[in-house]
Amino acid sequence: MATSEPNGIDELSAASTTIQFDRPIPLLRGPVRAGSPDDPSSGPYVLAFRDPKAWANAYRACESKIISQCEAGSRIGCAISASGKCKPPWWRFLIGQKAPDLKQRAECEERETEGCLATAKGKCVGFAKDKCLKPFREARVAGMNAKQAEKMVCWSTMVGRSTWPSLIGLENCGFGATNCRANELVGYCRDVDRVLGGGSETLKL
Repeated sequence: MATSEPNGIDELSAASTTIQFDRPIPLLRGPVRAGSPDDPSSGPYVLAFRDPKAWANAYRACESKIISQCEAGSRIGCAISASGKCKPPWWRFLIGQKAPDLKQRAECEERETEGCLATAKGKCVGFAKDKCLKPFREARVAGMNAKQAEKMVCWSTMVGRSTWPSLIGLENCGFGATNCRANELVGYCRDVDRVLGGGSETLKL
């Protein structure tokens, strides 16, 4: 059996032979050189968010996605639960009672579903916080912005170099360190405080 010949040159055009790939998803964290407080056995690089704002945005995106997935699952569970609560008991037909009005059953299921979802929504928020807070609290944040650097330079001229990092709560980062844990910035960074609930905004980043 003879093989069919190509119908035309269009079959070998760039449009028909090029595979389109999705754009790569940007990395949430990037490698930065490990500082003196870091464990040397972990290697010369560690992964860190580029700044507190990127860290806060990633936290909110993570929390929002978990809440959305949790609520989607809750809708299915609430619908099944409402259907079970509102359906007539099996023995009702045995004693000769007529079937309930479909409109009344639909209204019952709607009420039950709304009440179930209202309860589930609060639980989903708490579930998302539990899942996100611990890993993000320990996540590394790289670098400091210009305003924070200016404050450090100003303070370093007023007090000794060994003293001023502790005054602003960054002694764990060390002078010239490449990153800090997010929980070390609580009370000194607005973006971190808004997420972790530190409440203090002594540094206006």
